[in-house]
Amino acid sequence: MRLVIARCSVDYAGRLTAHLPSAPRLILVKSDGSVAIHSDDRAYKPLNWMSPPCTLKEGDGRWTVENKAGEKLVITLEEVMLDSSHELGIEPGLVKDGVEAHLQELLADRMEVLGAGWTLIRREYPTAIGPVDILCRDDAGTTVAVEIKRRGDIDGVEQLTRYLELLNRDTLLAPVKGVFAAQQIKPQARVLALDRGISCVLLDYDGMRGIEDDKLKLF
Repeated sequence: MRLVIARCSVDYAGRLTAHLPSAPRLILVKSDGSVAIHSDDRAYKPLNWMSPPCTLKEGDGRWTVENKAGEKLVITLEEVMLDSSHELGIEPGLVKDGVEAHLQELLADRMEVLGAGWTLIRREYPTAIGPVDILCRDDAGTTVAVEIKRRGDIDGVEQLTRYLELLNRDTLLAPVKGVFAAQQIKPQARVLALDRGISCVLLDYDGMRGIEDDKLKLF
């Protein structure tokens, strides 16, 4: 993890253009290659960012971050106040709360919630950046990665996007589609997901628990 505190301006060029005027900011460069620009007056969401895979080129007072789609983030550094790197080690991963873990278990057992003919490959499918909640196949045989949340926000979509970028490099799995499944999905997250070709599914936890209860009664 590299931390840079600097007075800088930031320009983004891609599907749209955006400009951040000069101000003191925190720049995070993570080991996965992602770059995020933060200010001091916001919680955890960056002002702008570039998700991996992307490349960072450092010039004289200017950084250029570019992804495989040709989108660019240009950071013009006017004054650097801190530049330090730290090794954080292996991330043990997020431990899901009881509801999310149960949703995953229920959905894996009842794939028809996603569509007729869908089949499970496995739960907690391992990747280099963490496990995918559910890996499955749809009725056409296409591989699908499913990310499950109680409340679906932009961070969940970004997480699924990273999984998809990695899984689609595996020729045995590709092409891999994405499904963002949650009890609630925020409008901004839905817009971002659909823009990236990710389907959104609302999960009825109580209804799925009812399906589970009915199933148990049969035995």
